[in-house]
Amino acid sequence: MKFASYSVAGQPHYGAVTDDGMIDLSADFPDWPSLHAATISGGLNKLSEAAQGREATHRDFTYDMVLPDTRRILCVGVNFPDRNAEYKDGTAQPEHMSLFPRFASGFTGHNHPLIRPPESPQLDYEGEVAIVIGKAGRRIAQEDAYDHIVALTICNEGTIRDWVRHAKFNVTQGKNWDRSGAMGPWIVPFTDAAQLDDAQIITRVNGDERQNDTLSRMMFPIREQIAYISTFMTLQPGDIIVTGTPTGAGARFDPPRFLTPGDVVEVEVNTIGTLRNTVEDEA
Repeated sequence: MKFASYSVAGQPHYGAVTDDGMIDLSADFPDWPSLHAATISGGLNKLSEAAQGREATHRDFTYDMVLPDTRRILCVGVNFPDRNAEYKDGTAQPEHMSLFPRFASGFTGHNHPLIRPPESPQLDYEGEVAIVIGKAGRRIAQEDAYDHIVALTICNEGTIRDWVRHAKFNVTQGKNWDRSGAMGPWIVPFTDAAQLDDAQIITRVNGDERQNDTLSRMMFPIREQIAYISTFMTLQPGDIIVTGTPTGAGARFDPPRFLTPGDVVEVEVNTIGTLRNTVEDEA
């Protein structure tokens, strides 16, 4: 079962995704005003039960950022071996992972345009798997880490490249431009380790494959990410960890291949689905 946040005539809804459209579930659960509320309340099984045997209620809709009221999003940087080599600084794998925050305002939904701001032409793509925390925890052991995941989704962690170099150590400015990235189209409940262990990320721009790698090659696997992050902060239901992008982002080509208006970017994860976005200049 797949669950999405979506809008009809400007009104927000959430529900189950079918081949024919959406099954609206938001009216069934007034105590859960959003998909985020249902997720952090442990309600995905109830949503699945409520959707059984029902036909689509909405066929004309637009996807929203899948969890738009998410409070905390942490991203893992430089997490594939080839990605580390892209920096050409002669360094081996670092001892600890790089982390930075993103905010929900920086993401749009499936089939919406990524927005390139007038301040920079260097809008780049980064295809990634994102995990949604479902159970709180502090100092979580790696062997218990998967027990704290409730759902998975896809992230295009769009970046304004020259703005990640505005300060000595800090990339936050380049990572949080409004609607520069996307998350969705939906969340899928996490039920099996193979959903992550066997996951493959493929990113295409205008049909041209730019990124292709498997999560099994991460320098800092997701179990380790959860253990490390929960050392210094208590992970809470609804927190999202964006787990790292493979080599092949546009900035690493010579010359760089940044996104331009009219481009179509697709991030496919075999165990989740495909997130698709176009590119537009900010009005």
